[in-house]
Amino acid sequence: MTGIQAGGAGGFPWVRMRRNRRTDWSRRMVREHSLSVDNLIWPVFVVEGTGQRVPVASMPGVERFSVDVFVEQAAEAERLGIPAIAIFPATPQELRTPDGEEAFNPQNLICRAMRAVKAAGLKIGLIADVALDPYTSHGQDGLVRDGYVVNDETLQALCRQAVNQAQSGCDIIAPSDMMDGRVKVIREALDAAGFSQVQIMAYSAKYASAFYGPFRDAVGSAGCLGTGDKKTYQMDPANTDEAVREVALDISEGADMVMVKPGLPYLDIVRRVSEQFAVPVFAYQVSGEYAMLASAAAAGWLNREAAMMESLLCFRRAGASGILTYFAPEAARLLQR
Repeated sequence: MTGIQAGGAGGFPWVRMRRNRRTDWSRRMVREHSLSVDNLIWPVFVVEGTGQRVPVASMPGVERFSVDVFVEQAAEAERLGIPAIAIFPATPQELRTPDGEEAFNPQNLICRAMRAVKAAGLKIGLIADVALDPYTSHGQDGLVRDGYVVNDETLQALCRQAVNQAQSGCDIIAPSDMMDGRVKVIREALDAAGFSQVQIMAYSAKYASAFYGPFRDAVGSAGCLGTGDKKTYQMDPANTDEAVREVALDISEGADMVMVKPGLPYLDIVRRVSEQFAVPVFAYQVSGEYAMLASAAAAGWLNREAAMMESLLCFRRAGASGILTYFAPEAARLLQR
């Protein structure tokens, strides 16, 4: 470091870091990380009806689509080069029950949406969450007994849900429930049902976060949860070593890919996981993160495109193989330019 400070004639520096930053071509040539459309996964909400595009008030610019419109949107996403869509159903309240039986219905909303995409001949990947919260009247991810979300009984329900989704054309099962041991039993259930090629993307480090609020509005589970929370199964935001243990367990149980959720506030977890494990690591830029950026941009406080692309690049810099983001189509169009 002494030589750097000494400099040449007149005491000016020999090493000038700004030389590599002077031109656009040079900045691109020495760039350490890049963002591609291949790194994007688009989370999409589906609703009942026909010809429906229902805005999500707490997520400016995001809409829920009926199945027919969803197929059109999936075709556009495929044209943009987006590899996969993560589908989330806004299940009607009258179909929600304490034990979430609608999750096992082959004609439920998400199953119909996946079959419609496959019937249209689209090749885009389909990701479906495995958790009961879109179907339970209490809004919890598992079965509730005596006020507590029970683990092992919930596992049996998750296996039924996973097989139901695989039968409907799901390419990647994404357990988001955070029950202990769920990856192992889901893998066994899929294999036993003849779906050994269906991948598992485990929500391995999913935190009990305040950033999920707009998502719960979008799928209609916020009112179901009421004053309850998910702290007995989702992770404590204070913990990092626990995330590493969770990831290690999911990999040992057969997860093909792992996920950290939320995203930007947990980039340190993304970094630790990506450095420690030789598996693809994904991060979810969740609804609260999207809402903050979109709302600030709408108010004129941020440049939407610049903030969006910077935030997505940050995931890549931290080590994420890909990002689930509501910005996916918009970012893909910019990347195509």
